[in-house]
Amino acid sequence: MKQRIITAVIAAAIFLPIVIVGGIPFELMVYLLASIALYEVLKMKNTAIFSVPGILSLLVLWVFLLPPDSQEIFGTIASKKMEIIYIAILLFLTYTVATKNRFTFEDVAFSIMALLYPGIGFYYFMETRVEGLAFVFYSLFIIWATDSGAYFIGKAMGKNKLWPEISPNKTVEGSLGGVVCALAVAGGFYLAGSLDVPLWRLLIATVFLSAFGQVGDLAESALKRHFGVKDSGTILPGHGGILDRFDSLLFVWPLLYFFLIM
Repeated sequence: MKQRIITAVIAAAIFLPIVIVGGIPFELMVYLLASIALYEVLKMKNTAIFSVPGILSLLVLWVFLLPPDSQEIFGTIASKKMEIIYIAILLFLTYTVATKNRFTFEDVAFSIMALLYPGIGFYYFMETRVEGLAFVFYSLFIIWATDSGAYFIGKAMGKNKLWPEISPNKTVEGSLGGVVCALAVAGGFYLAGSLDVPLWRLLIATVFLSAFGQVGDLAESALKRHFGVKDSGTILPGHGGILDRFDSLLFVWPLLYFFLIM
């Protein structure tokens, strides 16, 4: 527990100031986080990052993450996300031919999902930051509230398992408690006037975001269970890898953008 707390404090001391500063330092941090997350996913399947599929996945991820404000430098590439993925699929399929099907169609599907899983989430992290710090801190606090509420309420009152095949310690009571805690945090943001969003819309969005944040956690647990690994990585002592810390937020940031910003 002590190591977990120390890691959290150090990580927050690095992460939060860069988020607040924004700009190029923030974008570089997002690129780094997404790249490490891709490495962690590929490693689960024993795909080396310094292999043809690994390097291609990394390059496509970097292009996919190009923020909207980079259009002046990279032209329309920054806004052509679907076209980028289509080209990536063609390149991966070409590689199946070049390897005489040692790199299979299933490997293509895995490589595409491996880069989209962190890529989409972190891209919308940047999009959310463009809209203002309030939305970023709202997303962070509702997920922290959801996780803490689910843990403590589940520990105190949990009796019914939520999804024992994937995450045996989570309970229905804890899950609902996490949503309630997230709603309380959302109410605080509304009262503070931080978000220019009607209360009814904010509360409905918070329920969905809290719920899907928990789904993101379960999805990563399912991924790890499928590949037989305990943690996605070891970069954060006591916490695991980048995916272990951002699994919920990778689901939340795109949905937050769709529900509250678009």
